[in-house]
Amino acid sequence: MTEESLAGYNGRLLRVNLTDHCLSVEEPAIDYYQRYLGGRGFISQILLSEVAGGIDPLGPENKLVIALGPLTGMPMPGSGRNSFGAKSPLSGAFGESEAGGFFGAELKRAGFDAVIVEGASERPVYLWINNGQAELREADHLWGLEVADTQEAIRQELGDNKIRTSVIGPAGERLVRFACILNDVSHAAGRTGLGAVMGSKGLKALAVRGRVLPRISDPQSIRQLARWMSENYKENCGVWRYGTGALVEAYSQTGNLPTFNFREGSFDQAAKITAVRVCEDYGQGMYGCYSCPIRCKKRIKIEGRWSVNPVYGGPEYETLAAFGSNCGVSDLEAICKAHEISNRQGMDTISAGATIAFAMDCFEQGILTSQDTGGLELRFGNAEAMLSLLEQIGRRQGLGELLGEGSRRAAREIGRGAEDCSIQVKGVELPMHDPRLKQGLGLNYSINPAGADHCTGVHDTALVKGAQFEEWSRIDINESIPSTELSPRKARMIYQVGLWGHLVNYLGLCLLVPYTKNQICQAVEAATGWPMSYWRLMKTAERGLTLAKLFNLREGLTEVDDSLPRRMATSHSTGNLKGVAVDPEALEEARQLYYGMMGWDERGMPTLARLVELDLLWAAQYTDSGKKKRDRVRHH
Repeated sequence: MTEESLAGYNGRLLRVNLTDHCLSVEEPAIDYYQRYLGGRGFISQILLSEVAGGIDPLGPENKLVIALGPLTGMPMPGSGRNSFGAKSPLSGAFGESEAGGFFGAELKRAGFDAVIVEGASERPVYLWINNGQAELREADHLWGLEVADTQEAIRQELGDNKIRTSVIGPAGERLVRFACILNDVSHAAGRTGLGAVMGSKGLKALAVRGRVLPRISDPQSIRQLARWMSENYKENCGVWRYGTGALVEAYSQTGNLPTFNFREGSFDQAAKITAVRVCEDYGQGMYGCYSCPIRCKKRIKIEGRWSVNPVYGGPEYETLAAFGSNCGVSDLEAICKAHEISNRQGMDTISAGATIAFAMDCFEQGILTSQDTGGLELRFGNAEAMLSLLEQIGRRQGLGELLGEGSRRAAREIGRGAEDCSIQVKGVELPMHDPRLKQGLGLNYSINPAGADHCTGVHDTALVKGAQFEEWSRIDINESIPSTELSPRKARMIYQVGLWGHLVNYLGLCLLVPYTKNQICQAVEAATGWPMSYWRLMKTAERGLTLAKLFNLREGLTEVDDSLPRRMATSHSTGNLKGVAVDPEALEEARQLYYGMMGWDERGMPTLARLVELDLLWAAQYTDSGKKKRDRVRHH
């Protein structure tokens, strides 16, 4: 592919077969980039077309895809993100997660738009990509190291402290099903257990160095957008001072702070676990990602009862709530330590905290006893027990061996009513936003192919008319709807706004950077040179969602899996949401309406007409009609 034919991309994908240690470069046609854009678009297409149905997610047949978007690496705020995807060992379904930092931008400068990792190595290896060249290197000496130590060892070995890394920790090596992948030590691709996929392949890390950014179609427009955001972000972005988590107290007041394993939504100790307290008591300054002035990441240091190493950053909202209120823990130092343990070991803080909350719930009800826990008093609020159990999970020891499977598998093994304590969708534990308050987000949790995800749906509180509402009108959302409403008009909003919300994962853009929708269109057009519109971008998101849905259907998931935990049909006993629950009938009606708007039938199967409309006719082979056609051909 000539340099003039493609802008915003390198035009090259790297394929790495770990079984035979063979590396090859592929150059997709330009229409591939235009159809899928990047990130989740590449991942959904590759996984559906290349990964056979029914394979073991932790077997060599699974593929790990690291994909960039057209905006990854552009010299503008928020462009430091990349996507990871594979069949999830946590859900057995479509798995995908994103991370920020500098790794994605470095990979773009190193000459590749995606890396496809297949097979499995007999001995540990890491992948070294250096300015368009790639090689596999032995990693026996890295196996067993924690995340920061791994990065340091690679940089020393290669003699370059500017190398960017994407690494798994010991939890990924031990196949903890919610193990994560960490960019630059502290930027986690947390959800769906992709660190375990990397570990199953014997791949300890990717190390990248690059110096040449691909051609930008309109660099002046990119510079103008970057200048505007650098001058205006403080007026439009709420996370630049403390990161996420400053609203813990406000969430508690509204009932949106998961407490005691989602039994409640308000925590009487909320004031002790806010991001403001983290920064004021333990802060060592803020840091950020590639080309971004919004330094929204905390760096903390603690030298007290539990020491915390600042190299691993500090807890964001999801971590504060998952190890804090949801476990009933108000000891902020313990929560910060839990964050550090998770990053050192390489575990998703949402699933780790939620799985410990699940175990505490079971213990409180007598489903688990001290004999099961090895003597740990797993009661809500017991910070020492929480940290001890977290270490056990990372090491796969004691009760941690079972909990390392995730709460759904653990509940099925335990029995005796434990499944009611597992707060998950498709095996992926819920993020720290309560579907009772944000009922549209709950619908997104239920139907999202990758399971419960708070970053791809819309938060209903943003659909109440306010300063930002003019933005939603650009995609034909014109009415304010209460956050606790779950109705046909709410389902329409989740369809429209949800499609837009997915886009950042195709583009390689951070959702926290407050670009307008018009600016995002301008940025994609400036990077690629392609005429861009809201409609075209939203159709790209719909295309990826449809392919991911087909992947799940092929894996045996049905409409029954597009649901919420039974606990969401019960209300809090106190607080602002007392008496408010998710109505199962309303959720079912909304789900069917969403299916219809997506062009899926009542079982969630995409129709042939919608596949044609999305230019995905090739995927018809995975539908019922495609299967019947193949059967007729075989019969004749």
